[in-house]
Amino acid sequence: MGRRSLHTAEELRELIIGASTDLIRDYGLGGLSAREIARRINYSPGTLYNSFENLDDLVLTIEGRLLDDLLAALSSLPQSGDPREQVQRISTCYLAFAARNPRLWNLLFEHHIPAPRAIPDWYRQKLEALMGKVEDALKPLANGLDADELRRSARVLWAGVHGISSLSAADKLPIISADDASVLMDNLVQTYLSGFEAKTSQAA
Repeated sequence: MGRRSLHTAEELRELIIGASTDLIRDYGLGGLSAREIARRINYSPGTLYNSFENLDDLVLTIEGRLLDDLLAALSSLPQSGDPREQVQRISTCYLAFAARNPRLWNLLFEHHIPAPRAIPDWYRQKLEALMGKVEDALKPLANGLDADELRRSARVLWAGVHGISSLSAADKLPIISADDASVLMDNLVQTYLSGFEAKTSQAA
């Protein structure tokens, strides 16, 4: 543990996050432990708890950065004048992002905050920002729908996109379908949008 004097508190925090992210990327959530993190950064296991309340706090931080990276990827997509095309781009980006780092992505399903602790507000805000991308893409098709219904519709579609992406990242998709994840994603989006447009035409 001889490098204690070489790192500020913020630098140490980043060392812990980096080592933990690598562990999860290589071995999944089950490979994460305070002892192994400490070994990788050459500090004592107790040092971890100077930077994070516990392992759950650390994992939430890693999840938050993952959500930030996904939001950045979605924000970099070219904007299309065709709303259907824009929704398709979002779903394709989502699927590709999950496929690039499957073990990290699966944190969003595998990691559970023990009761009675609640999901932090900052985490919810990151999820809201992601779902807001879907909502913005659907908005041009939402003639006649009020804001609450648009919000609900965006979350239904987001849940479907997230589900296919996560099943694919966990290599569980072949259990339910022989089709490639991209085929299922395209089917989901096109079927949902057709129903959504029919619904909005009735509401108009």
